[in-house]
Amino acid sequence: MSSDAERPVTAVPVRTSERGAATRTALLQAAREIFVTKGFAEAGVTDVVGRAQASVGSLYHHFSGKADLYLTLWEEFQTRQMQRTKRAARQARAAGETDPMRVFVAAARAYLEGSLEERELAALFLRGDGPPGFEVVVRERLSTWAKRNAALFEGDNGALVVVVTGALAGAVSEVVLCGDESEARRLVEDVLAIIGQIQPVTAAGGPVTG
Repeated sequence: MSSDAERPVTAVPVRTSERGAATRTALLQAAREIFVTKGFAEAGVTDVVGRAQASVGSLYHHFSGKADLYLTLWEEFQTRQMQRTKRAARQARAAGETDPMRVFVAAARAYLEGSLEERELAALFLRGDGPPGFEVVVRERLSTWAKRNAALFEGDNGALVVVVTGALAGAVSEVVLCGDESEARRLVEDVLAIIGQIQPVTAAGGPVTG
């Protein structure tokens, strides 16, 4: 009887799901490169599949089209950003920080630094060259973001949430589209310093004091 050692070695077939996942990843990476280089409007499905060395059929197996690729890139970017901000807030609290504004600033720093880390992709979403209806998706995400920020602050601080959320959204645009990286990083520090000085107000209109 022959032992296992005597049996011929054969290649282990790659699972269909693994091949599919690899193809999906390649298509998204290709779409990212093509959209950043040519813009969404000028990019074509053939450009994406050519860069990914995939077939048109495989693209439509994983995505409904060019807009779906763009929106998937957006959603995955936002997921990474959410993970960055949650981790930063968690670390701030673990270090003993109890001031909600300082926790917010720590999370805001993570978001801004994430935008710089993935600057080309972040800039893609700010150009206004997205699929039809993308601006609605962005507004809905901003609303969700504001609600998440509201949960951070205690009491009726609706105005505070509007101010800090709007300030950070504006800062992201300025930082990402700034031509000089060192200037962009200085802007991050300046913005965070200003946001950190914002204080909620009482019903009488005065600042909340400890």
